[in-house]
Amino acid sequence: MQESELNDELYEHFSFKVDKGQEPLRIDKFLMNRIENASRNKIQIAAKNGFIYANDNPVKQNYKVKPGDEVKVMFTHPPYENLLEPEKIDFEIIYEDKDVLVVNKPPNLVVHPGHGNYTGTLLNGILYHVNELPENSSGRPGLVHRIDKDTSGLLVVAKTEIAMRNLSEQFFLKQTERKYIALTWGSFTENHGIVDNYLSRDKKNRMIMSVTDDENYGKRAITHYKVLQEFNYVSLIECQLETGRTHQIRAHMKYLGNPIFNDERYGGNKIIKGTIFTKYKQFVENCFKILPRQALHAQSLGFNHPRTNKQMKFESQLPEDISLCLEKWKNYSKNN
Repeated sequence: MQESELNDELYEHFSFKVDKGQEPLRIDKFLMNRIENASRNKIQIAAKNGFIYANDNPVKQNYKVKPGDEVKVMFTHPPYENLLEPEKIDFEIIYEDKDVLVVNKPPNLVVHPGHGNYTGTLLNGILYHVNELPENSSGRPGLVHRIDKDTSGLLVVAKTEIAMRNLSEQFFLKQTERKYIALTWGSFTENHGIVDNYLSRDKKNRMIMSVTDDENYGKRAITHYKVLQEFNYVSLIECQLETGRTHQIRAHMKYLGNPIFNDERYGGNKIIKGTIFTKYKQFVENCFKILPRQALHAQSLGFNHPRTNKQMKFESQLPEDISLCLEKWKNYSKNN
């Protein structure tokens, strides 16, 4: 597997809340006064690379902080070493033997420690369940792939060195099968299609990924999609991954003009399709309350067992929040 599939993310290294009495001050000077051994040059380089944030938005070195600002410094490497501790965390185990563990991750659970989440992750819980796990090349125990915090569904974990090497190779050679179910805004011109382009961190907001045609700047990302059902202003689709880039399905659906329903980072948390009148707006807002996250679920996972080479395939039912939201849209489409 290409390690870029696991490494393309940002970690919070420093976080500051600007005092109420703070006079307007350039953010590079502000940080120099608060980060030990930080030179102004290093801070300016970090800002140029999009690693300095004010109120969750990347800013340049001449940004002037104001009272109440939340300032963060982010980098692509973790700020800690060997701090993973076992924690008792609830998650569903679908399958387990001496080599692999397949889990059904609930929504709102981060897979591994990172940006703002140093404890309470799925990996902390897995280490509580399994005493020792082999490390991947990034030093993360057991992980050969991941899914986003607010995405639910299936994940395989390597429990032995044999499993780590073999599963990593299967992901790298695109020999695994990963299918997702998503509810998106709008309808599609074709019932099925392929999105094949390059993804890179957005130049203005490094918390999201953007499509680029420049292969020197981005990493190739391929998503196959199929429309399963349409409900007036939203569509239920199936996505099969050929690659596993950060936010791949989310970024690709936004690129197509069909962002995932209630995906805040990619614009799906607004009413994008349909005439906005009070009754419809209230209906959509109720759907957002039922499903307070992006409507994306890793439903199917297939791979060859790393020791026996037996073909393994697992399915996961849609979680309750997505199912309830779908029912509301089904009823709405019948009656309107």
